Amino acid sequence: MEDPIVGTRRERLEFFIGKIEVNCHACSGSIVLSCMMPSIYRKLLACSYNIVGSYEDARDLVQDAMEKFLSANRSGIENEDGYLVRTVVNLSINFKKRQDRFSGYGVWLPEPVSTETPESTLDRKLVARYSLLVLLEQLNAKERAVFILKEGFDYSHEEIAEVLEMSVENSRQLLSRARKKVGAVTFCDSSVEPETGKGLEEQLEPYLAALANADMESLESLLVKDVRVMADGGRNVKVVRDEVSGREEVARLLQSVFALFLDGKEHRFVAINHEPAICFFEGGTLYNCQVFRFDEAGRITNIHSIVDPAKLKNLSF
Repeated sequence: MEDPIVGTRRERLEFFIGKIEVNCHACSGSIVLSCMMPSIYRKLLACSYNIVGSYEDARDLVQDAMEKFLSANRSGIENEDGYLVRTVVNLSINFKKRQDRFSGYGVWLPEPVSTETPESTLDRKLVARYSLLVLLEQLNAKERAVFILKEGFDYSHEEIAEVLEMSVENSRQLLSRARKKVGAVTFCDSSVEPETGKGLEEQLEPYLAALANADMESLESLLVKDVRVMADGGRNVKVVRDEVSGREEVARLLQSVFALFLDGKEHRFVAINHEPAICFFEGGTLYNCQVFRFDEAGRITNIHSIVDPAKLKNLSF
């Protein structure tokens, strides 16, 4: 078998996510890289995804970290999992700092991922809910990393300080600032995980029925007074430029978009990043993904609409 360090990118990825023996040029012997089990790969991928907001970029960053690990002198690495987490977090922070300012249509939104089933390359228990990922865009890269490690991965401030090479007090301060900016949105609360199938249909069907029937009164009754809508069309799909808020204005926008672009398209109710969503398809291809946040009374508070084909291509059900 070709050494994954010098193999194709696909061959290296297949090596990284499985438990296999390799002949490593660096150590001239057959070794089993136990830390390359799928569980640690899925954890690393979730960690990077939460920081950068892009599944595609997170995969590249995790692979970069694993290649760096393979080329390092591992004799001095006592905690291989910890080394990989630290490498992935810091690569992701640096990537987020360099990320180009959004110049497409609408508002930059995170790439959505399915959390319907546990069979995923991501550890879905560690994936932040979608509405939280949107709020995390208010944070700088280090605030975001501290928040994710503490709230999502249950790291202590001592562990965070070690990963990010900062003081414990600095970690506490960054978390405090992050919480003030984000508010009360939970990271991933399994007790409010949206149901699949019939449960999602019951939650979302009234919204879709109101749009299909052009019933503005019913539609407005499903929305909170200060409901907000954001859309991301990327560089190629024109969408509303800025965030739209307010029950009446949002209802008019939703009805107009449905009549012009979505009426008659196939749809499916799904769970995206632990939140209910509707996916619309055109000719079998995913066309639009709308992710919803509901309040305790069951009314819609936020709708995040992703139309950018680049952010929809990895979604599969």
